[in-house]
Amino acid sequence: MIYKETEILELKTSTAELKEAIISLSAILNKHGKGEILFGVKDNGDIVGQSVGKATVRDMTQDISNHLEPRIYPKISTLKVLGKNVISVKFEGSHGPYFAYGRAYIRVGDSDKQLSVRELERLILKRNQESYGWEKEPSLLSVRDLSIKVVKDFVVKANKARRINYQYDNVPSVLRKVGLFKGQKIIKAAEALFGNKKILEVQAAVFAGVDKVKFLDIQQFKGNIFSLLERTEAYIKERMRWQVEIKGLEREEIPEIPLDAIRESLVNSLCHRDYYAPESNKVAIFKDRIEIYNPGSFPEGLTPDDFINKEEQSILRNPLIAETLYKCKDVEKWGSGLKRIDNECNARGVKVDFKILKTGFMVVFYRPEESRLDSKVSSSKTTQKLPRNYPETTQKIIDIIKQNPRITRKALAETIGLTEEGIKYHLRTMQNKGFIQRVGADKGGYWEIAED
Repeated sequence: MIYKETEILELKTSTAELKEAIISLSAILNKHGKGEILFGVKDNGDIVGQSVGKATVRDMTQDISNHLEPRIYPKISTLKVLGKNVISVKFEGSHGPYFAYGRAYIRVGDSDKQLSVRELERLILKRNQESYGWEKEPSLLSVRDLSIKVVKDFVVKANKARRINYQYDNVPSVLRKVGLFKGQKIIKAAEALFGNKKILEVQAAVFAGVDKVKFLDIQQFKGNIFSLLERTEAYIKERMRWQVEIKGLEREEIPEIPLDAIRESLVNSLCHRDYYAPESNKVAIFKDRIEIYNPGSFPEGLTPDDFINKEEQSILRNPLIAETLYKCKDVEKWGSGLKRIDNECNARGVKVDFKILKTGFMVVFYRPEESRLDSKVSSSKTTQKLPRNYPETTQKIIDIIKQNPRITRKALAETIGLTEEGIKYHLRTMQNKGFIQRVGADKGGYWEIAED
């Protein structure tokens, strides 16, 4: 079998099925914006051939023009397949919704479904957002409100990735080269990527159990996409459990969840979120899982499995933001994010779920049981002591305790800027890992730092 019907390819036995083909054409346009129809091929892929006369192409073009609104101009050609003629109709359009014989259709798998009034309204709204989306709107900010450092860092990373071939000269020049100017104004994509005004927000929290009844720590990060990505990744890394293995003289620290999967999920959540939605991105760390959430509906008619195990093409909500992140390699390849997350987790035996919610999309990483990690650490073949590289908050607590071993939990919380519950969580974790120990009673006792 040479051909197989998909969401962007329709097979027809002959031009006698031209009416059905035009309906399929409109359905594919409304779903994907481009596709192809082959005449002379059965729906099972068998090549039967199609007779082609002098007026065949002209008549097909006329019928498509008469019965499809708004009009498109398809490319019609004749192919030789296994010695038989096959007519190929390639088409694309971005001015939908498209109507065939006065009705609108949408492609679902390899079939065509007529749209209801409500579905048609939703499609029109979606098309308007794609054509005049948030990221393309003129920003109220000026070039002076953008971070020169972040723009310079972007140019360095993009050159290192070999996805641009120019150097930094000034901010307006770089933005014009990546398409983030509209006339004389920067657009909102530039504001989101490089802005200094801290318009975007990620809410991050650690919860005591497996629900949101009691939290140990909660923070709000504000800034541009690059800074939010860096800070939320650091937040998760600092609060994950780590397995330490000593191999010879080298120390290797292994996170409970693959960092590449965490970062890919964070990039996707900031790149593909709906920026019209007032809700923030969220990171929630529970005892048994880590959730990364972004507002914005998943592509209609598709599931995460279509991108993980099938060959579904990427659908970008914010193509300019995605293109910029791709240039500096924060996005490795369009449409591969979910597959990369799934592959990383499978390779490490970590369970991951992709959940389509009514308000948005969520990636859920399930944390291995602490006992499993402890057993792996204790199985290390050496007891050689090496200096520890502590997470940021852990190091802050250690530095304060060194200065004042009798400091109270309340004073620690005020000094670092966490809640008392958050400090209790960190102290308990540090005690379990052997970083610190309590000498004496809670009142009148003191903290002691373990020797490296």
